[in-house]
Amino acid sequence: MNQNELKKLLTDLSKNKLSPNDAMKQLQNLPYENIDFAKIDHHRELRNGSPEVIFCPGKTVPQIKKIIQSLRKADSNILATKLTADVFIKLKTSLPKKAEYNEQGQTLAIRNKKPIQNKGLITIITAGTADIPIAEEAAATAQLMGSRVETIFDVGVAGLHRLLDNMEQINKARVLIVVAGMEGALASVVGGLVSQPIIAVPTSIGYGASFGGISALLTMLNSCATGIAVVNIDNGFGAGCMAHRINLLGETTTE
Repeated sequence: MNQNELKKLLTDLSKNKLSPNDAMKQLQNLPYENIDFAKIDHHRELRNGSPEVIFCPGKTVPQIKKIIQSLRKADSNILATKLTADVFIKLKTSLPKKAEYNEQGQTLAIRNKKPIQNKGLITIITAGTADIPIAEEAAATAQLMGSRVETIFDVGVAGLHRLLDNMEQINKARVLIVVAGMEGALASVVGGLVSQPIIAVPTSIGYGASFGGISALLTMLNSCATGIAVVNIDNGFGAGCMAHRINLLGETTTE
């Protein structure tokens, strides 16, 4: 339940369009629903604008299925992250036809209500093709929340002319997500060229001395370019959430 839905519920109740018992049924699972192995936070969207998201590693197929069923019953938009293809195949028969699985980004999106779409613009940039899965996770996250997203892939520092060729598109964005493994230098390069806020995402892509993304993480944290914030290694979801919130700051409201 979000703020608009709660406002409508209270308005209907005050105008006697909804009975107290019906209102209670809609509110009975707030703030959360206890399903033994998980406590589903149905109140989260009301508090911060985004529903609870399913992080799939460590969960069994029946657990993921039951969490999805709970969120569908509450009419929440659903996002599952780090969902491998083999687990998705086991879930597929229990999912609605409108479910969208991104195999590369390992995300599952189910739209149970229509969000406000195409707000502003988030542009996601990757250093290499191998970084695309994390970029896809970030894109799926921001899009489900209602942001417009564009992507620019494989423009890393090994060939800076590729990045410079895309500056016109990059400069149109409200906020940028820069995804890079190896040494993670792309975020600093972009940071030195633009005025928009940048969310840097280190990935675990790289040879031995990249230490599973730690080298990229440290490079991004130590950047001398201004306006760069850094999320954890391979955390496309976190980057998508933060970019969406920053993106919404550019929207005006008449309410």
